[in-house]
Amino acid sequence: MVRNSYFILRIAFTVGLIFTASGFAQECLQAGEIEPGIRAAIDNAAIQFIQFASHGDIQTLRTRATPALASTFGGVEQAVIHDKGMLGDQITIRRDYLLDASKATAALPRAEFFCGVYGPDGHTPSSASFAIPNLAPGRYSLVLTNVTGGKVPYMVTVVLQNLENRWRLAGYYPKPTEVSGHDAVWYVQQARAYKQLGELHNAWFYYVLAWEIYSPVDFMSSLQLDKLSSEIQAARPADVPWGEAVPLVAANGHTYRLTQAFAVPDEQGQLSLVVKYEAADVSNTAQTFQENTAVIAAFAVRFPEIRRAFTGIVARATTASGQDYGTLVAMKDIR
Repeated sequence: MVRNSYFILRIAFTVGLIFTASGFAQECLQAGEIEPGIRAAIDNAAIQFIQFASHGDIQTLRTRATPALASTFGGVEQAVIHDKGMLGDQITIRRDYLLDASKATAALPRAEFFCGVYGPDGHTPSSASFAIPNLAPGRYSLVLTNVTGGKVPYMVTVVLQNLENRWRLAGYYPKPTEVSGHDAVWYVQQARAYKQLGELHNAWFYYVLAWEIYSPVDFMSSLQLDKLSSEIQAARPADVPWGEAVPLVAANGHTYRLTQAFAVPDEQGQLSLVVKYEAADVSNTAQTFQENTAVIAAFAVRFPEIRRAFTGIVARATTASGQDYGTLVAMKDIR
């Protein structure tokens, strides 16, 4: 069985947030526009929550979370446990945003916040926007930080909600800023190099990993994020799973429906490729192992270029209920 890694988990914690269209606009202030006393309280709360996470203090995090987050705290707990011993507690605040939806009178299905000055073509270098689904009325803050002092540098984004004049934890998004010793810029450069060589699948998987490292949260947009997103989307091959399953015919005569494929670091610090596919049942592990190895072999035959970019392939048979069983085969052992 292959252990889940951070990038397999794809942790994203909704802010307990909810949105209906209302007649009120949502307001956003950036760091320099936030009243100094409020900004200090926001930064202090964010730093404290990250320190609790660094020390593995799950109970304090839960007690200081919003009721919405505390009631579904499993994702945060899993992230804190996974990062224990890796996340440091030397915290640098990168950016602050104050998101004000307090004038709304009902829950919003999609809250949109536009921060900074926009040009005729949209985002400028100093602007950012947020589109948050299912947001309840209230005042929120979003704090982007760099965290060092642990085994690897991290980017941690903390979402806070002001309840009864106290900033409570509403969302927690940690991610390493380096994977296998390289940052997002390196992976983008590698993706471009693979693209020039015509190895479009290697390029795609490296682009997606770069995005995972670089993007603070999946509901944020900026000029830099938009440019990278456009470059990535233009490089997507039509035969990789992206929103819809794609078929893969194996040597055993079976056709498998691939649902996801993405790069992850393995336990030796190298990159493996995870391939997830639909399975009716994974309880018979011996049979599932055979299916997994068939998928791995077929994937390597269909996309031979991946042998240059990855050290192994992980096939994960996944049922509709979310149960899965994974098998890792080193690239050198795939026949």
